[in-house]
Amino acid sequence: MRIPLTPLGGGQLVAFGFVPLVLGLGLGLGVHWGAGLPFLLIALFSLNFFRDPERAVPAGEGLLVSAADGKVVNVLEVDEPLYLKGRGLRIGVFLNVFNVHVNRAPGAGVVELVEYKPGKFLDARDPRISEENEANAIGLRLDDGRRVLVRQVAGLIARRIVCTAKVGDRVERGERIGMIKFGSYTEVIVEPEGRWEPAVKVGEKVNGASTVLLRTAE
Repeated sequence: MRIPLTPLGGGQLVAFGFVPLVLGLGLGLGVHWGAGLPFLLIALFSLNFFRDPERAVPAGEGLLVSAADGKVVNVLEVDEPLYLKGRGLRIGVFLNVFNVHVNRAPGAGVVELVEYKPGKFLDARDPRISEENEANAIGLRLDDGRRVLVRQVAGLIARRIVCTAKVGDRVERGERIGMIKFGSYTEVIVEPEGRWEPAVKVGEKVNGASTVLLRTAE
């Protein structure tokens, strides 16, 4: 059975998860549970943050799933000059520190772009974060030829963006493509001419890989 923790946690998972867990249990059993409690709380928070549960990915044509867990904070048209090179429909999802932070591919296709951009660390709920914060963009050419951009954006607490996707990789819908460590924001941007329509509304909670984010308009 797969342990539901992401290997992308790396040294941070060890340092803030397993080490405090061992120290907390050692102090609790050897000295007093009051002495071990702070370490156990740190361990529980870290293990919860780096969890990576399996998800049921919806089947069917003309669907894009959410790239992240969290709450939908915007659904609007924007200019996207990096990959779509024009107008795009953007759905932004805010992740708090209690959400799963592993990012997923919204659809099946080939990665055509991976580009990291250094920047600020504004709060992930700030409307300027798409333009000003540290971010990583992943351009995906779907099997039907349409293009989708996924942008991983660091927030006030997040200081580490991890992307496992590389140019030329083929990814499947719902496949893991990276994570953002500690509170963050993820957005999916599609071409208007792709005839996509949102399947979610602002304020709605979504789950990466399992919530349908967009569907082909009839």
